[in-house]
Amino acid sequence: MVLQQAELTDQIINVYYTVYNALGYGFLEKVYETAMLQEFERRGLQVEQQRNIEVYFSGKLVGDYYADLVVENRVILEIKAAEIMHDSFVAQLQNYLRATSCEIGFVFNFGKKPEFERRMFSNRRKIHLQS
Repeated sequence: MVLQQAELTDQIINVYYTVYNALGYGFLEKVYETAMLQEFERRGLQVEQQRNIEVYFSGKLVGDYYADLVVENRVILEIKAAEIMHDSFVAQLQNYLRATSCEIGFVFNFGKKPEFERRMFSNRRKIHLQS
């Protein structure tokens, strides 16, 4: 069964709060990333950890990055463990969305209080950063 975007994003947010409520604040990002991966898998969702994102300019590879998690090949998740949410976290996610066919992304911050930002970037608006 193919999940609708709203249903999928609701499940993603639920996984975030499940992990945050269980682990709280103070671990390294990798701990939260792995816990979310395990929770997605437990719920039967397809998830990929540390997916390579290649960035092209004028048809040539100019760099690559790694998205923390990609859920159902549609939603990019960037995991942070900082005191507060920073604008640079959201800018990083926005660039990941620009460089991929994913149109939805989240930055989840496992700080002193749970915070997240959701971003959307329509494929119709993307310039050719992909190969």
